[in-house]
Amino acid sequence: MNKRVVVPAALLTAVLAAGGLYLMYAHPFAKVAAAPAPPAVPIVAATVAQHDVPIYLTGVGTVIAYNTDVVRAQIQGQIVSINFTEGQAVHAGDLLAQIDPRPYQALIDQYTANLERDQAQLINAQANLTRYTTLSQKGWATPQLLETQKAQVGQLVAAVKADQALIDSAKVELSYTRLTSPIDGVVGIRQIDVGNIISPSTANGLVVVTQLDPISLIFTLPEKALPQIQQQQQATKKPLAVLAYSQDDTALLDQGVLGLVNNEILQTTGSIQLKANFANKSGKLWPGQLINARLLVDTRHNGLTVPAGVVQEGSTGPYAYVVNPDNTVAIRQLKVAQISDGQALIDAGLEANEQVVADGQYKLQPGVHVVTLHGKAAQEEAAQDALQAPIP
Repeated sequence: MNKRVVVPAALLTAVLAAGGLYLMYAHPFAKVAAAPAPPAVPIVAATVAQHDVPIYLTGVGTVIAYNTDVVRAQIQGQIVSINFTEGQAVHAGDLLAQIDPRPYQALIDQYTANLERDQAQLINAQANLTRYTTLSQKGWATPQLLETQKAQVGQLVAAVKADQALIDSAKVELSYTRLTSPIDGVVGIRQIDVGNIISPSTANGLVVVTQLDPISLIFTLPEKALPQIQQQQQATKKPLAVLAYSQDDTALLDQGVLGLVNNEILQTTGSIQLKANFANKSGKLWPGQLINARLLVDTRHNGLTVPAGVVQEGSTGPYAYVVNPDNTVAIRQLKVAQISDGQALIDAGLEANEQVVADGQYKLQPGVHVVTLHGKAAQEEAAQDALQAPIP
């Protein structure tokens, strides 16, 4: 009886084991197929925009004063007053300093007295000439006496003219005792104090007056840009616009116009010099300031733009991750025209209204599923992407 029970049990065990082996080998991927899919990668997306885009040529330049004048004395004398404050804005004709006028006023008084004396002598000589002329007509005066009197009158007329010329010259010198501003501008540091003697040979003069409104900028561009500039000048028939930015390109300081393309190329650097003029009403441009200049040479109509962070650099050139309709990403090679003000102008590789990855690229591979973040989550992702991005 015990023997009959054991045999069926062993047989049952063998059957169950064979069934397990069959299931294992007949469905080897059943366990794998049941595994959960990898989570989608969070990204910040942007849309390819289409609008008119200005094309700039960017160079580095130095601000120079439109006019700079050293106020010098044209006569010698002692300074009796200073009539300006350092850094003050002045206008043409404003009194800056006064030289002692007394010696020059005394000369005018002396020459005036000489003039009055000679004028009195001239009146007397003319009266004598009239009398001698009458006497000569009656035969009571000799011709020699008449000619002598005419010569004396002519001599005194010349003396009166000389006296008047000396007075005019002295008045001019007296006017030089007033040191005035020749232009509208801002005065700099005073070079001489009250009580000192100033003369035309004084090295630094009284002060430097610098005109800041308008003001100029000299900047350089590569010589290869010259044909494009000339072509745009001929096409527009008006001065090209120039934007002045701070050194870090974060602040627009002023907008002006191109005034000059220099008449030669700098052979040492292979560049051209350009001069732009700015109204500088806000006073943000200052002589000697180093700034970035942007010359507007064209406007791309219906250009495609994306945030600058969309463009990535690879071994084959710039590229971007494009978000497909099924929320996977693909790499797209790009042709970039320019990157300016945080926007990249795309010549080829993207279409209008496509979705591209603006932040989170460091976690992506082609074909990966993504989820788009918005609001605060997008800001946090952008900050995290900035930390993970490799240092250039």
